[in-house]
Amino acid sequence: MTHRPVALITGAAHGIGAAVATRLAADGYDLVLLDQDPIAYIDALPAGVDIFPAAVDVRDAAQIDRAVAAAAERFGGLDAVVTCAGINAYFDAIELTEGDWDSVFAVDLKATWLTCRAALPLLLASDQAAIVTISSIHARLTDAGTFPYAAAKAGVEGLTRSLALDYGPKGVRVNAVAPGWTRTRLVDDWLARQDDPDAALAAVNAAHPLRRIAEPAEVAAVVAFLLSDQARAVTGATFAVDCGLSVRTAIG
Repeated sequence: MTHRPVALITGAAHGIGAAVATRLAADGYDLVLLDQDPIAYIDALPAGVDIFPAAVDVRDAAQIDRAVAAAAERFGGLDAVVTCAGINAYFDAIELTEGDWDSVFAVDLKATWLTCRAALPLLLASDQAAIVTISSIHARLTDAGTFPYAAAKAGVEGLTRSLALDYGPKGVRVNAVAPGWTRTRLVDDWLARQDDPDAALAAVNAAHPLRRIAEPAEVAAVVAFLLSDQARAVTGATFAVDCGLSVRTAIG
């Protein structure tokens, strides 16, 4: 391949999405950055990176399709997709409305499919095509009070396996990264709601075998590996990035 690889990232304005964009820019990718919010860090990315930002609501298929088509015209192709857009949710199964359910699944699961659907025709023309979906350790274990987030993330992992099976023979690798507690604004917002944020963070850290939570850049490093030629034998897999939290039981 003679051109610089091109990666599309959803949820690119904040948190893990921003960290992925920063890492891939350093690795030599040109970037298609999709988010509803302004992407404030663009000027801090390395010189020479061609960046196509687009204000997109990932719940809207037409907006995604237009952005992908514009990116294809800009770059001539697409080599990688990372679906970072997502929201957390705290509902009770009885009190949850259909509208609430649809809203969570639209961002956390449907948008992953819509993005992959729009991008796959371009990825099929690449000789190093790869998709990384962002799941969560909640897909396999969860906490009380986070319904229906775990169900949506379990769907992301099922979608990942299906795409890996269907498109592996066509040269597209598809894997998932499942972060645990990661220092993003979602965690910061949760901490701010606690009576004693410092004590709450200390308790969370103590629950992890590494005695800390992850940083967005550490999640981005695993994403970068899965997109790289070093992972060319890896597809259909899910990689936990959770400082060891998912290896333990709730007690002990």
